[in-house]
Amino acid sequence: MAPALAAVHAAPVISTFGPLRNRVMPRLSGRGRPDHVSITFDDGPDPQSTPHFLRLLEARGIHATFFLLGSMLERAPGLAREMAAAGHEIAIHGWAHRPLLVRGPRATYDDLARARDTVADTVGKEPRLFRPPYGVMSTSAHLACRRLGLTPVLWTAWGEDWRSRATAQTVYDTVSRDLDGGGTILLHDSDCTSASGSWHSTLGALPTVLDHCAEHGLHVGPLRDHGIRIRA
Repeated sequence: MAPALAAVHAAPVISTFGPLRNRVMPRLSGRGRPDHVSITFDDGPDPQSTPHFLRLLEARGIHATFFLLGSMLERAPGLAREMAAAGHEIAIHGWAHRPLLVRGPRATYDDLARARDTVADTVGKEPRLFRPPYGVMSTSAHLACRRLGLTPVLWTAWGEDWRSRATAQTVYDTVSRDLDGGGTILLHDSDCTSASGSWHSTLGALPTVLDHCAEHGLHVGPLRDHGIRIRA
């Protein structure tokens, strides 16, 4: 019985495989309007790095979706309120950046609920979107999302910007390789779970990523403007 339950719990791990997910799970992948690209950031809010991203986005007149860690939000609630006040969409990345596959149903629900409630209490609006740590969902996570009114969203293109060898050029090259209209970009505005200082490469790549979208006639914005169906 235990192996069977473990298999059921881990079954959604298939969504980790990007090409398959993008083809057969468009909503989970963040596939939206063909003239739009959603730009998203994970792991903040981080007082050391997030303000640099906020200033760049403000200068470009662009709003993004930020998937916040509850453990980071607890340390910088004022920064989260500043992000929301600037018009950015606030979503959750869970409370602790731990793989969902090692958590049972109760621990998974408690983690998501704690993050959701902390965001709601901090910014005055209940979040509707969730991105799992490492992009790996579990059956328990899907059930918790349903109970909490959350829609899980992954991505179609990423920058692999968490790596120690990442540079602004490699981040841009990796994003642009898989990016097309309707896509969702994953980047990180904090290095709290990444190589130390890696956010500098992300920040350096961001202008060229935005230029790439503009050159291809793609509007850039948060997931709320992306045309995906979000659980009420």
